[in-house]
Amino acid sequence: MAGYTPDEKLRLQQLRALRRRWLKDQELSPREPVLPPAKLGPVASFWERFLQPGGFWRLQTFKLYRAGIFAVTRLLIPAWIVHYYVKYHVMTKPYGIIEVKSRIFPGDRILETGEIIPPMEEEPTSHH
Repeated sequence: MAGYTPDEKLRLQQLRALRRRWLKDQELSPREPVLPPAKLGPVASFWERFLQPGGFWRLQTFKLYRAGIFAVTRLLIPAWIVHYYVKYHVMTKPYGIIEVKSRIFPGDRILETGEIIPPMEEEPTSHH
């Protein structure tokens, strides 16, 4: 026997047709899936309204974002680089700008409290 019998051929043809129809049924139409409208909570409904294209607050947020990017990339980072270069490569003192406090001697007046530094006591000279 070489090949399928007519009954087997008919059965295989019907199975192929059923498979094709089943695969065709698995494809979703553009209108599917049909879901009931979801009830949004207060936060989700806020974001739904906020993210509407062309909305006032969305535009303001975008403008603020763009201004922030400009400030960081065009102002803050270059200023930081210049500050670093001046502090560690241009200044004559090591480790940048260092302000030394003025010396205090006996008899000087402390500006914050108004008190006068008393004279230094002489240490007794004793030899051990």
